[in-house]
Amino acid sequence: MLIRIVKLSFEEEKINKFLSTFNAHKEQIKNFKGCTHLELLRDKNNSNVFFTYSYWNNEQDLENYRNSDLFNNVWTQTKVLFNNRPEAWSVERQ
Repeated sequence: MLIRIVKLSFEEEKINKFLSTFNAHKEQIKNFKGCTHLELLRDKNNSNVFFTYSYWNNEQDLENYRNSDLFNNVWTQTKVLFNNRPEAWSVERQ
């Protein structure tokens, strides 16, 4: 199993647009082949910073998602809202 953590930082006035986009697509992402878990976390001290936390069966499933029309659509809508470069980590439990 692969765990993917993505840190996203937004302009304060664009947070509602991000949340709307995320909520409109989260079920499709959760149901994408190979995704077994998806949640959105918000930083306790910086309300404009969010993290997506997802589980994937393997790296190829994540890559298939990252190369999908679904990802391209969501990312196109989301990336224009950032106030900082996103960061991402792929990790495994030890």
